[in-house]
Amino acid sequence: MTEARYWLGVASRDHVNMAQDGGFCQFCHSKVSPVRRLAEGDGVVYYSAREAMGSGAAIRSFTAIGRIRPGEIYQATQSACFQAWRRDVDYWPAEDAPIAPLLGALSFSADNANWGWRMRQEFFEISRADVELIAQAMKGEEEKYEHGHPL
Repeated sequence: MTEARYWLGVASRDHVNMAQDGGFCQFCHSKVSPVRRLAEGDGVVYYSAREAMGSGAAIRSFTAIGRIRPGEIYQATQSACFQAWRRDVDYWPAEDAPIAPLLGALSFSADNANWGWRMRQEFFEISRADVELIAQAMKGEEEKYEHGHPL
């Protein structure tokens, strides 16, 4: 297996909750290209700006963290007229973690007052160090990295 990569997806909390409940991930309104980039063992973090897509309270927090399971991408019927591209994920028990206290330490936001533009991409690769900081803030499965295991 190749070395794990780490990905940040942006979605409203209601969409993240649906993904966690179903044990899957999907990105960029269910496009195939982001999901094709994922490999078994990769880490996935979700950031949610709001409670619901286009509405709801602003939360600006990391809301889920996990690892890609073995298996291939697949298409799932989300509604009568919508097919979603997905990968299966093992999500870890974790708490929401506000982004504000981490902004100076995360590689994509440190010394960057306009870090929010990056979130508009909805899916991008982040560093292992970023994932470790986020995981610590979320208190997500800390034993996974404290004992030298890759996230």
